[in-house]
Amino acid sequence: MTLSACFPDLEGASVFITGGGSGIGASLTEGFLRQGAKVAFVQRSDSAAFCDEMEAATGNRPLFIRCDITDTGALKAAVDQAAEAHGPVRVLVNNAANDKRHDVMEVDEAFWGWSMAINLKAYFFAIQAVVPGMKALGGGSIINFSSISYMMGNAGYTLYTTANSGINGMTRSLAREFGPDRIRVNALAPGWVLTQKQKDLWVTPEGLAKHLDRQCLKDTLGPEDVVGGTLFLASDISKMMTGQALVIDGGVVVTG
Repeated sequence: MTLSACFPDLEGASVFITGGGSGIGASLTEGFLRQGAKVAFVQRSDSAAFCDEMEAATGNRPLFIRCDITDTGALKAAVDQAAEAHGPVRVLVNNAANDKRHDVMEVDEAFWGWSMAINLKAYFFAIQAVVPGMKALGGGSIINFSSISYMMGNAGYTLYTTANSGINGMTRSLAREFGPDRIRVNALAPGWVLTQKQKDLWVTPEGLAKHLDRQCLKDTLGPEDVVGGTLFLASDISKMMTGQALVIDGGVVVTG
């Protein structure tokens, strides 16, 4: 990864990323490591090899904590472990999500609960866990990953888009609630980022061509394309920006 921007205030900052060992999250972890941040991330799968790779590439090793984010107790314990290792979390990136496709008429309560636990509940409780430390620091930045899918009204994964919309509402309310503590809360909504998972499960030549036709910019998005926006929201360079949704999608949706 080549980064053309440097954010000196992120050097040494304690950063916590959910799902930071694969897909978009892996690029986020690398991006913060290259800024000199102290990065801790949670992932269900073993990420030791990824940590070795990052240490070799950046000279900065992340702290991997195996965790299922739907287990609220384990998630809070992971935040505590990260704070013990790196100091109170100054930047939280709620990135982990699952956009599993589903038929509305086949959704049962168990699937509903599973989807909301991953895509919405974990965001809230990760925020709850970091707020005391951020207050003690005198401020912090929370970045909630959403998606343009709910803005487009996409079919095929209604629970995912429902959670995305909820993330946006939660972001605005928490920005208002914790603004007096100088804790900023923003959302970041990527477009169709072609992670390996997306390529393996959902990308077809026809579907991709149709989506690119809707983009103003005709290049496909990769995980690295959302790193710069995340670093911007994490840094004090955006210190008066909160309660907002930053869209990085090549120009599919228009906000404002």
